[in-house]
Amino acid sequence: MQKQYDSVIIGGGHNGLVCAFYLAQAGKSVRVLEARSVVGGAAVTEEFYPNFRNSVASYTVSLLNPKIISDMDLHGNGLDIIERRVNNLWPHEGSDFIAFPVGFDNLKAEIARFSNKDADNLERYFNDVEMVANLIRDMLLETPPNAGSGFLEILKAFKLGNRLRKLSLEEERVAVDIFTKSVSDFLDLYFENEHVKGAFAFDGVVGFYGSPHTPGSAYVLMHHAFGEVNGKKGVWGHAKGGMGAITQAMARAAEAKGVEISTSAPVAEVIVEDEKAVAVRLESGEVVYGKTIISNLNPKLLFGKLVDDKYQPDDFRNRMKHYKCGSGTFRMNVALDALPQFTCLNEQERATADHLTGGIVIGESVKYLDDAFMTAKQNGWSTEPIVEMLIPSTLDDSLAPEGKHVASLFCQQFAPELDEGRSWDDYREEAADLIIATVDKYAPGFADSVLGRQILSPLDLERTFGLVGGDIMHGVLSLDQLFATRPMLGHADYRAPIKGLYMCGSGTHPGGGVTGAPGHNAAKEILKDI
Repeated sequence: MQKQYDSVIIGGGHNGLVCAFYLAQAGKSVRVLEARSVVGGAAVTEEFYPNFRNSVASYTVSLLNPKIISDMDLHGNGLDIIERRVNNLWPHEGSDFIAFPVGFDNLKAEIARFSNKDADNLERYFNDVEMVANLIRDMLLETPPNAGSGFLEILKAFKLGNRLRKLSLEEERVAVDIFTKSVSDFLDLYFENEHVKGAFAFDGVVGFYGSPHTPGSAYVLMHHAFGEVNGKKGVWGHAKGGMGAITQAMARAAEAKGVEISTSAPVAEVIVEDEKAVAVRLESGEVVYGKTIISNLNPKLLFGKLVDDKYQPDDFRNRMKHYKCGSGTFRMNVALDALPQFTCLNEQERATADHLTGGIVIGESVKYLDDAFMTAKQNGWSTEPIVEMLIPSTLDDSLAPEGKHVASLFCQQFAPELDEGRSWDDYREEAADLIIATVDKYAPGFADSVLGRQILSPLDLERTFGLVGGDIMHGVLSLDQLFATRPMLGHADYRAPIKGLYMCGSGTHPGGGVTGAPGHNAAKEILKDI
């Protein structure tokens, strides 16, 4: 007789592993099916050039939820997170830069170099952002109120309303600003200097194919502000050994609870019988039965590829076909013969390399960020792209040979799909050359130091990691795809419109980033049902 698991999970990314852990901890039998040869989804570490390893897709740590770290004993399972010595650096053309050093007083002094008024407003800005971030943190590990689902959902909405009623009028205004304004308009309430605003605005376009003037981009900034590292809020860090160290620790924790993990096991179809999901068919032909079928995939991929249209309600199917994906992301990993020599840094700053432990962002003003999007809309990619470089080997010497380095290049404003019959397969090398040349303008000699490179266009990200349109968030973080409307109004409770089918990936609340929260929340709802 065919074995039946309590839960079969499609996709061994971090949320799938988190969901599997909590289900197994509750005594359920769980099997995870991962298409690639290694678990981890987009949070993996791989050798991309001989003797050079890096986080090939997801590349930095902050949003991973502390409860999940504790529950899964990720540190006990090998995870070590190293904090950046400088949070971020924005080189300017020429010899100046703005940096975000660690510590409020240090940051205030840096901001004052550009504007005393902006430095004076810094505390008010952080207080307002932290106030809204705390609201979001309170809801990260909760299932949103689900429209049309009865009395319990009304109680959830009432509980949320009570939280909001505790805010003052000015705090309510700030919350509305965050969820509705563009990041540019939001920052105008606090800052006047273009370099200061540009630095803060960067987080509003990370994983967002749009302008800093696009309404809703203020929330994208906020989405990157609720994290913490080693108990310190708003800090970013590096997982020693790369992002794969996180998912390998998760896999060890899940397997210790009895979870079966199968790699090289791509799923071809969700099998539905009598209006209930009962199994999945692998591309190999194997059928795996489960009392519950759980998807860690982008919802658009799940319902567009694995679930036959005839099992989907008409309105749901139509809306899912128009679910918005596309973060404008182009990823590269490069093996370096030496550290880049940014002209904006003096000899002492280069010698300590502290500024190279954080994100080095080419995108020095709101105008630069806006121009990048506008030219991308016309051409398919920006003529002057936004580039965030991380050099994790400055913190972790396990990634490259002695004296050598690896760098992640996270690049923004590259169209999810090219028009006029063009394909990223034909233009990926041209775009990669442009990105290298862009960095070389600020760090002459960088291009010559590149020993090898790995290119992941939006199309490559979709093919390799299932990121539809290269979307690192599994769906745009717009107001119509957030909280109770993610992925769709009426299905924010991790339940699909087919009995026995659930969603646990970043296409559900609270959205993208390596948080683990969707997997945690989905497991709670599944356990209620089974």
